[in-house]
Amino acid sequence: MTTAQQLQSDPDIESGIQGLLDNLAKHQEQIQGIRPADPALTEDYEKTLAEFSTLRGGKLFFPYLASGLGKGPFVELADGSVKYDYTCGIGVHLMGHSHPRIVEASLKASLEDVVMQGNIQQNQASFDLTKRLISLAQRQGSALNHCFLSSSGVMSGENALKMALQKNSPASRVLAFERCFAGRSIAFSQINDKPAFRQGLPTVLHVDYVPFFDESDPEGSTRRSVEVLSGHLKRYPGEHAAMIFELIQGEGGFYPGSADYHRALMEMCREHKVAVLADEVQTFARTLQPFAFQHFGLDDLIDIVWIGKAAQVCATLFTDHYAPKPGLIAQTYTSSTSAIAASLATLDELENGSYFGDDGKTNRLHTFFREGLIAISERHPQLLTGPWGLGAMTGCTPLQGESSKVLALLHELYAKGIICFVAGANPMRMRFLMPIGALEEVHITETLEIFEATLIEMSV
Repeated sequence: MTTAQQLQSDPDIESGIQGLLDNLAKHQEQIQGIRPADPALTEDYEKTLAEFSTLRGGKLFFPYLASGLGKGPFVELADGSVKYDYTCGIGVHLMGHSHPRIVEASLKASLEDVVMQGNIQQNQASFDLTKRLISLAQRQGSALNHCFLSSSGVMSGENALKMALQKNSPASRVLAFERCFAGRSIAFSQINDKPAFRQGLPTVLHVDYVPFFDESDPEGSTRRSVEVLSGHLKRYPGEHAAMIFELIQGEGGFYPGSADYHRALMEMCREHKVAVLADEVQTFARTLQPFAFQHFGLDDLIDIVWIGKAAQVCATLFTDHYAPKPGLIAQTYTSSTSAIAASLATLDELENGSYFGDDGKTNRLHTFFREGLIAISERHPQLLTGPWGLGAMTGCTPLQGESSKVLALLHELYAKGIICFVAGANPMRMRFLMPIGALEEVHITETLEIFEATLIEMSV
């Protein structure tokens, strides 16, 4: 054993960590459900929020500053209030708040020699995580033989884009879906289908858009998208390096694609030597399989995929064909030592906790949430339509999707102890990102009761 292994297995260390976990559980007993703010803390809390907004150069979306403690789907804020968290850092906290296995992994990681793992100096856990992610990606036969860890989702996407551009040079155009969103770097600001996100920025990429799948017209929308893609490829022959597939649109409004739809477009890309890239920053670990491309049975067509959020550590996975030349991808930070440990603990929970498959927890919770929203929609068809989404991603359209009304509903729900978020525009949708590692049906039932009551109040 190395000295570090001796340290990690030291009985005193294990006893100390168990003592901390026991103490954590004792304090978590005070968090049993939604709780209003403590009046004694409110004034200082509001002052801190105001100062923080000034320091960061813009107002916070929610008046949210966490205390540093939570319990599963519940998060305690620094004003003493407790709320359900269906935003989860826009998808990061899949296991919920203060999950004991994540805390344990982080405590052990804090004993390691460095806070951050680097591109040229990585610890054993980086190897373990890389190997685990490749194994997950290959479970249904994909050719994703390589994995490069990185510190953010958009950086993982940039790495994917650079690999595709380098391999398919001099092709330099990119294909993407209407309503897509993939991050806020210079390159992806060009790709996002939101002009406001690139206002004042120079053009660094030429992007051609394809309409996304319409579940109300599967065959027609597939045919139209194939026609549009074919038109782009004919107009700019040999000039497209890659097409970015957001298999389930998140920011765009929680629109799932279909296996046949994606396959038709991917096969056309392959025919024209256009790299098939899958953005799974939000979908990883949220469908009925670890990867959304596996959920749709597209393993044979994926060239490069990148993940983040629920994985805790971001990564780009790629085939032999798109392996980069030396010097193309590198960065000072791989990720923090604790994040890598948390990622491994998350994968352990997902693989050993019966989350995937038709009978898994993810599908069970999705079905329960979906049926609850359908029931509300049937009782109040003028107030709610939907739901949409898949797995741990659920969306609905309240109040005809009128943005001012939806945002008002969002903030009223926040005040009543439900933190969720919006997606899309015209119509604007409400989205719930379930912390499936901590959520149960009883939590969803209470959430839906509050949601329906608030929806009725806001419609008066």
